[in-house]
Amino acid sequence: MTDILHNPFKAALREGKRQIGLWQALAHPYAAEICAGAGFDWLLFDGEHAPNTIPSLLAQLQAIAPYPVHPVARPPVGDATLIKQYLDIGFQTLLVPFVETAEQAQDLVRAMRYPPGGVRGIGAGLARAARWGRVPGYLDRADDTMCLLVQIESVAGLNNLDAIVAVDGVDGVFIGPADLSAAFGHRGAPDHPEMVARIDDAITRIVAAGTAAGTLALDPAVARRCADKGCGFIAVGTDIALLARAGSDLAHSARTSLVDNDGAATEMEKGTG
Repeated sequence: MTDILHNPFKAALREGKRQIGLWQALAHPYAAEICAGAGFDWLLFDGEHAPNTIPSLLAQLQAIAPYPVHPVARPPVGDATLIKQYLDIGFQTLLVPFVETAEQAQDLVRAMRYPPGGVRGIGAGLARAARWGRVPGYLDRADDTMCLLVQIESVAGLNNLDAIVAVDGVDGVFIGPADLSAAFGHRGAPDHPEMVARIDDAITRIVAAGTAAGTLALDPAVARRCADKGCGFIAVGTDIALLARAGSDLAHSARTSLVDNDGAATEMEKGTG
């Protein structure tokens, strides 16, 4: 049986082992289970931009439980009550969006921990995370398995990056390229030279501070560049993009070979009749 009081993702980041992930936004356990067997190190279950709820996230956690992949969740906001619910259903690693100050990061650390070091409510007897009170010593051991990733995606967040990275309990800092680029006036253009320079500099500063850096890089060349800069966890795709792209490619291929060619043949036949 897997030791549920061990976080392999957190351990890998501490050991400098790069973790490759896939974004999950289809919000369905069947899709999650398919992706769980694909060979990624982690899957990010999005509660910010996907139609996920606590029950839907729970169903997806249950679906991927037999697979050797680590679930990470992004709540829509860094609210302590919501974080408590995410942790109680079994997430150990959270990626919290729109973190702008060290004070905000400190509040998030406290939300991830039980008293007296934090404010996470004591409800292990009702929580899947503790197997409903059946895990010996859960309350005393759980804090060490929690992994907090904070997302930098604003001008203020980038300006306060060094102070945020220095917060004890922040295990990783994730650079959100889309929102960060928009914040600097380059909406839809994270490949703008200014943003490439800013993102590369941010990754370098995070790594130099001894903290894991992460990002989402759908372009393999960008993923390679971020890896070369020292990124420890990189999401290289999304389930929606995989389905959308493969569906479009298949439809185009089928139309080209089965419909358009038939039309051309028909016109030729008409010309020879």
